[in-house]
Amino acid sequence: MNNIHNADFDLNLLPVFDALIRIRNVSRAAQELGMSQSAVSHALKRLRLFFGDQLFLKTGSGMQPTPRALELLEPVLAVMGTVRGELLVREGFDAATARRVFSLCMTEMGELIFLPKLIERLRSAAPGCTLRTLQVPMQQIEDVLERGEADLALGSLHSMPDGLFQQQLFTRSFVTIVNRRNRQIGEALSREQYFAMEHIVVSLSGRVEDAYDGIVDQLAGPRRIYLTTPHFLTVPMIIEANANLIATVPRELASRFAGYRSIKVVETPVVVPAFAIRQYWHPRFQHDGANNWLRKQVKDVFDLHQE
Repeated sequence: MNNIHNADFDLNLLPVFDALIRIRNVSRAAQELGMSQSAVSHALKRLRLFFGDQLFLKTGSGMQPTPRALELLEPVLAVMGTVRGELLVREGFDAATARRVFSLCMTEMGELIFLPKLIERLRSAAPGCTLRTLQVPMQQIEDVLERGEADLALGSLHSMPDGLFQQQLFTRSFVTIVNRRNRQIGEALSREQYFAMEHIVVSLSGRVEDAYDGIVDQLAGPRRIYLTTPHFLTVPMIIEANANLIATVPRELASRFAGYRSIKVVETPVVVPAFAIRQYWHPRFQHDGANNWLRKQVKDVFDLHQE
């Protein structure tokens, strides 16, 4: 088997392998690399010839790596991590001329409230860059960040692996949304009403124990949970059609939901500590110039959001 020191091997092929193993799509990999799709396809052909393996097979769900490609994954990522973290970082990241895709793991709540402001900032500071958002199961986030399939994970994430770096962006409180047509509820919701009514909870994993507002049950006692859903944005529509249901949600989200004529926002009648929104990244990219720049943009956007 040929090895990496073979004079016939072009080290410029490594970024192509790195992009394909992370993105699993030739056209998006080309976009990130600032190459044409045909150039990436040609590079893949050379990689296949050198390693004597197809490496990536085209399927309905994208370019899937072969067992040989998976064997190469760790050493290639290690090399690329060293290049990004120890060599290229010295040159910095020129946002004004860069052409790449930044990928963020975030919930639809983050997309609704914070993504528009981040888009506005990046359009101005990095006009050649674009954004992609991913919704990734909690247990896969560390691997996704390590492989570089996502640059950052944003949100209030439970049970995040200790190995990830993190930065707190801000803290926010919970409020409760109810249906205005429910005549049993006035301008305030009593504790007795709160625990007597049926609740909607949001859980990205689909398990009640992972509910976004699960701290309520831990501190104040179990609620009557009628519906568990992974989607924030359907909650006001469900409550609009079912006046006997209520939900406890982050305050910023509730302010958006108040745009529904039938939705009313009330204070949650139990003491619920504020929750922290953080950004997470893998240690491999701690010194990566682009990742470092993106983290600063996210922090600045969140700081402005609090003003």
